[in-house]
Amino acid sequence: MTIKASATIEDYLGLIYISERDGEAITGTRLAELLAVSAPTVTNTLKRMVRDGLITMDVNHSPHLTPQGDQHARTVMRRHMLAEWMLIRMLSWSKVHHEAHEFEHTISDEVETALLLDLNQPETCPHGNPMPGHEAAVASWVPLTKLHAGDCVTIRRIHELAEDIPELLAYLEEKRIEPGEKVKVVDVLPFNQTVTLDVQNSLVTLGFATAKQIFVEL
Repeated sequence: MTIKASATIEDYLGLIYISERDGEAITGTRLAELLAVSAPTVTNTLKRMVRDGLITMDVNHSPHLTPQGDQHARTVMRRHMLAEWMLIRMLSWSKVHHEAHEFEHTISDEVETALLLDLNQPETCPHGNPMPGHEAAVASWVPLTKLHAGDCVTIRRIHELAEDIPELLAYLEEKRIEPGEKVKVVDVLPFNQTVTLDVQNSLVTLGFATAKQIFVEL
């Protein structure tokens, strides 16, 4: 049986989990930006999470998951991704993340187990992000910003932080920059921070801020 926490606390756990998985520090300021809340709200929430044994705070005021917090965060992330797979049967891949956010907090242990069986134990979500425990499945994929002109690749993953921008997902879907799509790199221009792709004979230019959140397989 998993521990109980509010939907708000689970949102914090998910973001801290992603940052630790990716080897990146996260601050209260960054959490406030990602969650669109005030800095004092983040501070108060983090204090409650420390009190409840979900996180610790280091000398730089960055939160870190405790074993209990990590277990809960993995459950939340897994249930979110399972909800996405359930919803993609009815909705386009650019819309399931937002809708799954409502489901993830209500899925029970029994439903989670049933979904894992029904979906044949998926290793990633529909956007290509790894299920907790399956990070090795995506380890060889690289961001578009690491490529060179002439590279032919397959889009495999849209990072979770990009998923949180509905307009961006809709744009990527419109331009067919989605998991499974084969594309050719036309150019990578560090001086103006852009990557241009040939997607089914159409040119699409992305800024580095977006391109670094899109991972491909060579």
